[in-house]
Amino acid sequence: MSGLTFARIDAVGARQQREIVAGIHRDAYAKRIASGDQFNEPEPFMARFDNYSSNPRLDLVIAYDDAEPVGQIWGWPVRSTSPTWDGLDTLDVPEPRFTEEDGTRTFALSEIMVRQSWAGHGIAHAMHDELLSRRAERRAMLLVDPENSRAYNAYTSWGWYRVGRLLPSWPNAPYFDVLILDLPLTRDS
Repeated sequence: MSGLTFARIDAVGARQQREIVAGIHRDAYAKRIASGDQFNEPEPFMARFDNYSSNPRLDLVIAYDDAEPVGQIWGWPVRSTSPTWDGLDTLDVPEPRFTEEDGTRTFALSEIMVRQSWAGHGIAHAMHDELLSRRAERRAMLLVDPENSRAYNAYTSWGWYRVGRLLPSWPNAPYFDVLILDLPLTRDS
């Protein structure tokens, strides 16, 4: 890794980067794709990406090692009319009206992935900080597979904490744990 840089891209630019997004996904998720995991197959993943990139408030960061795309992360502010919290198991929700949104309260971090040859070099954390350091929302939320201990451990070491679990309405989606990170980022995040 000689020169890590970031490109910050809006929704229009994200659609123009579709092939790069697909290539990073295929490499980063090669083992899951090979296992027959239908949720992470390229076509359903890119259908979700197309849906995400239709959101005009999408915020995408692609990491490059010199000119080589090596990772990506994206998300968007949760709107007041969003079904983001539908299906949330509220047993762990820490406060009343936790799921009420106004378009400025929560940033939904949707995807973070690093190509296999670059994994384990701090790129995911660097992208995470690049994306979230400029967010004006009061908190970020993400969904994580509770069996993905590598990702789960990384998130908790970056300051994320569990508030519940959720079954998204996407086809073949598993249950996910819902994690929250208070914003703005601090130096320890």
